[in-house]
Amino acid sequence: MCGIVGYVGSRSVSECLLEGLHRLEYRGYDSAGIAVISDGEISVRKKAGRVMELARLVEEQPLFGNIGIGHTRWATHGETTDANSHPHLGGNGEVVIVHNGVIENHDSLRNQLIALGYVFHSQTDTEVAAHLMAHHLSEQLKLNSDEPCVDTCLRAVNLTLDRLKGTYGICVMFRDCPDTIIAARSGSPLVIGVGKNEYFLASDSSPLIGCTQDVVYLADNEVVVLNATGMKIAHRTTGRVQPSIQTLDQVSADIDLGNYPHYMLKEIFEQPTSVENAMRGRLDEGEATAVIGGLNLTAQQLRTFDRVVLTACGTSWHAGLVGEYLLEEFARLPTEVEYASELRYRNPPISDRTLVFSITQSGETADTLAAMRECQRKGHPTLSICNVVGSTIAREADGGIYLHAGPEIGVASTKAFTSQVTVLSLLALYLGRMRHLSYPAGKRIIKQLREMPEKIEEALKCHERVQEISEKYAHFNNFLYLGRLYNFPVALEGALKLKEISYIHAEGYPAAEMKHGPIALVDEQTPSVFIVPKGGIQPKVISNMEEVKARRGPVIALACEGDKEVERIADDVIIVPDVEEYLQPLVCAIPLQLLSYHIALLRGCNVDRPRNLAKSVTVE
Repeated sequence: MCGIVGYVGSRSVSECLLEGLHRLEYRGYDSAGIAVISDGEISVRKKAGRVMELARLVEEQPLFGNIGIGHTRWATHGETTDANSHPHLGGNGEVVIVHNGVIENHDSLRNQLIALGYVFHSQTDTEVAAHLMAHHLSEQLKLNSDEPCVDTCLRAVNLTLDRLKGTYGICVMFRDCPDTIIAARSGSPLVIGVGKNEYFLASDSSPLIGCTQDVVYLADNEVVVLNATGMKIAHRTTGRVQPSIQTLDQVSADIDLGNYPHYMLKEIFEQPTSVENAMRGRLDEGEATAVIGGLNLTAQQLRTFDRVVLTACGTSWHAGLVGEYLLEEFARLPTEVEYASELRYRNPPISDRTLVFSITQSGETADTLAAMRECQRKGHPTLSICNVVGSTIAREADGGIYLHAGPEIGVASTKAFTSQVTVLSLLALYLGRMRHLSYPAGKRIIKQLREMPEKIEEALKCHERVQEISEKYAHFNNFLYLGRLYNFPVALEGALKLKEISYIHAEGYPAAEMKHGPIALVDEQTPSVFIVPKGGIQPKVISNMEEVKARRGPVIALACEGDKEVERIADDVIIVPDVEEYLQPLVCAIPLQLLSYHIALLRGCNVDRPRNLAKSVTVE
């Protein structure tokens, strides 16, 4: 959701900014722009549409210089137009800013600035901040005309931030301080790349890969001043901060497409590796348990908890539902899964013997972060299951488990889901062995987990069959996804994937709930996708399939090879490997990801950058 890039150094800044914006396209956006300072003036180029259209504009109207900022916008205030695109100028062009987040009091500030004579050219909340900064700069120059320019500009920034309510990641340049970028964050991430006599700035690490390996993650309420010769960071209330420089452990190959046409397909096929990486070094054969480092709680402390709350959004919430089944079955711990967007505003009774986990791929999801902070405020140990090292949630959680899935660029999450389910399986094994799970049972689980990368490879062999089925069903506009127990969350996830990237209406349900209402939707134009591999409850799901067929509904079934009963009923069957029921989400998710991918392609949709969606939702 929205992306920021910035650069100060000796490179050609336009090329640097455009490359960074290209790498941020996966976050979801509807317009893009850059601003450069050259010959004492701020020049802006911005355009509604894709980054390539901005690049064409810059080619026609070149910008030269060594300092600049750029932005990809995901509309919150105002339609998708050139005027509403970032960057925004303030005053008479003495200030230019880009901004991620939402300024909640922008209406009242706008009215105050209009009364002072400021003229607005957009509908955005960001232009309010630009004019407000120009106003405070003017006031400071009247009071401190002899003060060094950087100090004056910094004071104008801080005075502006004092008046903003909401969230922001903000990046500012001043016409009369042409060698400096000032940036600040509160609730919206910013990462600084440290080079030799040059500095980079971005809303996540992807634009920095290949440019530098040294990064600094800006924390909430910190402000950074950057020029080619140095970096100064200060907390807005506590003062100067000694930056902690960390090493970026990604390489450019991690974000390259390779031989794949789309990131989504690449990431689907990376899942044997990402699941293996999630387990690497975390299985202890001798003790028949998992090795979970980073929780920052002793075994004795963990045994005192008698309840678990998992909180997340979207795909991560679906993974949490699988985690609920896992933790209750193997650890015998009552578990609840809460939408983070609801938990942050509720006041549920959570005892001091409740362990809270936030689940997130990006580590920056605004609702999940707010829910985690609310739980921490009330004194509950709050841990995270997260993919991005150095993200806000990873840093602020009391402890946690990394997924090690590598960068996930496609907006529709694929390998993060299976990695989250894998980590939750490890967590259930770990907590289970502390409580009721026997040694032989732990050994069996470890053996079955070790087989999963190979089983996922086997599941991926359905690719050609899924392509064929997609051609048959791509013209339908409504789908039902149905599964039970561990496969109910998979049904929800499969429906979400189809909605996200093909814009088809799809709903996921427990198969038995179909006859309590959704069966009214069944007709010849509504395919039902049944997840029905072998298991104790399979006959019940087969009975639900019969009910759909009796009403002439088309049926696609995920089933194990040689299942004659399913083959007799279903119109089309996709074969999945035969694994234990608690591991079925890891193999059943694969064909559903591929089904949504191919249907979206056949309908002419952009699978990596679906409309209206963002990879990391950093605003409420």
